[in-house]
Amino acid sequence: MTSVEESLALLERGAVTVIDREELRARLAEGKPLRVKAGFDPTRPDLHLGHVVLMNKLRQFQMLGHQVVFIVGDFTAQVGDPTGRNKSRPPLTRDEVLAGARTYAEQALKVLDAASTEIRYNSEWLEKLTPQEFVRLAARRTVARTMERRDFRERFDEGKDIYLHEFLYPLLQAYDSVAIDADIELGGTDQLFNLTVGRDLMTAYGKRAQMVLTVPLLEGLDAKLVDGEVVGPKMSKSSDNYVGVSEPAFDQFRKLMLVNDGVIWRYYELLSALSTSEIAAIRTTAEAEGAPPRWAQRLFAREIVARFHDAAAAVEAEQRYEAQRASASFAADAAEVTVEGDLARGGVWIAKALELAKLATGSSEGRRLVQNKAVLVNNVRVTDERAVLPNGGTYEVVVTGKNKRFAKITVSSV
Repeated sequence: MTSVEESLALLERGAVTVIDREELRARLAEGKPLRVKAGFDPTRPDLHLGHVVLMNKLRQFQMLGHQVVFIVGDFTAQVGDPTGRNKSRPPLTRDEVLAGARTYAEQALKVLDAASTEIRYNSEWLEKLTPQEFVRLAARRTVARTMERRDFRERFDEGKDIYLHEFLYPLLQAYDSVAIDADIELGGTDQLFNLTVGRDLMTAYGKRAQMVLTVPLLEGLDAKLVDGEVVGPKMSKSSDNYVGVSEPAFDQFRKLMLVNDGVIWRYYELLSALSTSEIAAIRTTAEAEGAPPRWAQRLFAREIVARFHDAAAAVEAEQRYEAQRASASFAADAAEVTVEGDLARGGVWIAKALELAKLATGSSEGRRLVQNKAVLVNNVRVTDERAVLPNGGTYEVVVTGKNKRFAKITVSSV
């Protein structure tokens, strides 16, 4: 049985803002399931790891027995969320929105538990509002309060256009909370203004104000560590610095191996299912080595690929990545060795070839290298210790590991 304090500690891990923290503690103590809301506008057809930061937090609520209400903003996406933009967002057509919405629910369930996830489309209630109801909704908010939002204020000060429909967006998102009776709404830090509008609107409609929890925005693959701070644009498809949850296993692994050495700990913190103490132990070990934590990066990439595919796909993706990396960096000055072919075998036993090329101290070590999947021949990983290098061929052989070794081995014809 998880205690209230343990539950609160889990939910606050990685959180930036928690509004009504004491109420959250009290509601957790009541033991009644909360309705936990989060909305996603399907402006593009695929979810990426930036979305997963928020969905991980939703999953933690589910693990504690709460109900997640996953709102696909098929109506609000046509309005366009102006958050963080210095100009009006171009409106999307209904067809564009529906194309994106089709994949959202399916991809969300790669992270969320289907049994405790209620998927709703906000067109269910927003399309039913009459003109009079829209006017009454707009009357719940003043222009002065809306202009408190930083991006609106900056655009106004710079003389840039702000359109009336953009003022409606926070109200429409807030009305979602009214419609589904949200107890708490989750969002990225850039959504804090919109989430607090939801609190105000719920009380205006005679409902209990929702609590609010925000999570950080995940920086993209191009982020760097500058003076101890992660610096870079947030992950997005438009910036082409993303890892999609539905991408092939190899593409996910390859992209995650591009993450800056210092930034990888940020990814661990926001995306890994490992405990805080487990991550700390990995980081301590990696930093003690005094070298880029490539093995820790591979460990993280393996975890993410296994989550969205399976363990076997993660292993295969890692092997393919290492094979391509070894091939791309095959030493131009690698030793060239010619060994005598064996008529009976049809070639030279791989373990013996490693010994003759001085890539192993003996055939026993050569066999162990193959067993440990550390040998590549012409960019293909050797997994059978009985394998031979056929007579009459030339082979680029790589032994992977901390001290990578190369040799070009020619097996003579017999």
